[in-house]
Amino acid sequence: MLVDDHPIVRSGLVLMINYTPNMNIVAEAKNGLEAIELFHQHHPDVTLMDLRMPEMNGVDAIVAINQEFPDSRIIILTTYDGDEDIYRGLKAGARGYILKNSPVDEIVNAIRKVHNGMKYIPPEVGEKLSERLNRPQLSSRELEVLQLVAKGMSNLAIASTLHLSESTIKYHVNSILSKLAVSDRTQAALIAVKRGIVNH
Repeated sequence: MLVDDHPIVRSGLVLMINYTPNMNIVAEAKNGLEAIELFHQHHPDVTLMDLRMPEMNGVDAIVAINQEFPDSRIIILTTYDGDEDIYRGLKAGARGYILKNSPVDEIVNAIRKVHNGMKYIPPEVGEKLSERLNRPQLSSRELEVLQLVAKGMSNLAIASTLHLSESTIKYHVNSILSKLAVSDRTQAALIAVKRGIVNH
């Protein structure tokens, strides 16, 4: 099954996969909600799942599918390689991660490996993932604060949005800067966007 909100990407992949011996597309979805519905109907052997889509994103769809079908074999197929995207997708239960600009034979190889019960993570994606795992983790509150910092909000504005005191926000911001190893809010916001912690 193919899940992607761009018709051109889907039709290209359909052609590519249907031309590959012993492979064919049984269903196409344009968002996470459709993916869940079509998964119930078709029980695909392997699912290629985009991450960023309208109505429901790929990570939420993977979580929902895996809760019902723990042996589902899902590969994330995306243009994003921010380490937060990789981490969230694999943590949700994806068995593979591949970039859309990968050569055809690499995508086919990923599908075969995951179909055979293995994981597929290209070396450059693996490197980013291990960097992500070795860094101090931001708490869920810190992630919330960082998302608002990335929107350019002041400590006072963040405090009123989250119903916390300004000194609490200041504490969180200092903790975020220290964990991200940066010296100011602008650098923190840039890193948040680059790593996929916040979406542009």
